[in-house]
Amino acid sequence: MKGFSLVKSLATISLGAVLMVGCSSGNNAAPAANGGGSTPAPAPAAEASGGEINAKIGVVGFLSGSGAAYGEAQKAGLELALGELNEANKGKLKMELKFEDSGGEKEGAINAVNKLINQDNVVAIIGPTLSGEMFAAGPVANDAEVPIFGISNTSEGINDIGEYVFRNSLPESIAIPTAMKAAVEKKGLKKVALIYASNDDFSVNGYKVMKATAEKMGLEITGEATFSNGDVDFSAQLTKLKQTNPDGLLVSALYKEGSMVVKKARELGITATILGGNGFNNPKVFEIAGPAADGLIVATPFSPEKQDDKVQAFVKAFEAKYNKKPDQFAAQAYDSLYIMSQSLLGAGKAEREELRGQLAQLKDFNGVSGKLSFDEKRNPIGEAVVVVAKDGKFVPFE
Repeated sequence: MKGFSLVKSLATISLGAVLMVGCSSGNNAAPAANGGGSTPAPAPAAEASGGEINAKIGVVGFLSGSGAAYGEAQKAGLELALGELNEANKGKLKMELKFEDSGGEKEGAINAVNKLINQDNVVAIIGPTLSGEMFAAGPVANDAEVPIFGISNTSEGINDIGEYVFRNSLPESIAIPTAMKAAVEKKGLKKVALIYASNDDFSVNGYKVMKATAEKMGLEITGEATFSNGDVDFSAQLTKLKQTNPDGLLVSALYKEGSMVVKKARELGITATILGGNGFNNPKVFEIAGPAADGLIVATPFSPEKQDDKVQAFVKAFEAKYNKKPDQFAAQAYDSLYIMSQSLLGAGKAEREELRGQLAQLKDFNGVSGKLSFDEKRNPIGEAVVVVAKDGKFVPFE
């Protein structure tokens, strides 16, 4: 079985052991905890002493629509991990995943979370995919005291939603400055222009981090431009930015629009180094932007090219099952279920409050997307790797 070393280590964890991851649209209004005035289902009952723990876990993903590649990658990573973990923990822990499609919409995420809590009676929820979705649906889970675990939510303030909100996705406040520092040091950037999706929480947050980092680094900002998710023509904005003669173009967007921005920028003769946010960490970038993607710099907690035994075992298992390499979104989803299984084994039962307590103690978890601990606000402590697009894949930025 592929990835055996990681699975074997998890299989040996005792039941009593204590446990030592952009993007959405609109504003961040929080709905009432129970849509339609429904009554929350009771928390899942604890398993009988000495028996197998049966845990039903909900998943809310962006599985249809313009950003479905994010959700599809996450679903693949989760299903791979589920098969490995149920095999390794046979007789001790059996997990079941209940998938719900949000369509990338806040309303969809709210409805999905309510269904998983009140109808499916899940012990925890993984997702939703987009930061804006989490801002909308996270309060529903938090108010119901159900742990909700973000695997791709990188905006600032996610964990401020409440004590039951976790994430293993590195915030843009860590990833973007890491990439910008590398680009300045290796490319000598001095003047930058910014372009971002103004109707998307994740993209706006990334833009703010890019601008603040540029100002802190003493870079000259030559111009700014915006667009909306769903736009297909970026000529006017990019033509205006080209006239400011930047040597760096900072793009904060989801992969679809972001890739089209990159492609159009090169078509218009913009030769500046292009640096993107977390939304670019998906293979669809190469399908949409084509050769224009070459030279795009991003930061990520995961690279399938990393020469690490655990990473390569995961890549091999993923390729065998899906006939393609995993991306960051698949890797963070995969890690999240390993974290969830450790926490359930530590709790000794499928109970929401016990699980929340175990998750909060996460320390030095060694996953395929790097070593991870949670700080006192359940934010991830980890490191980003800077990569650059080359010949249809992201490789370490040397």
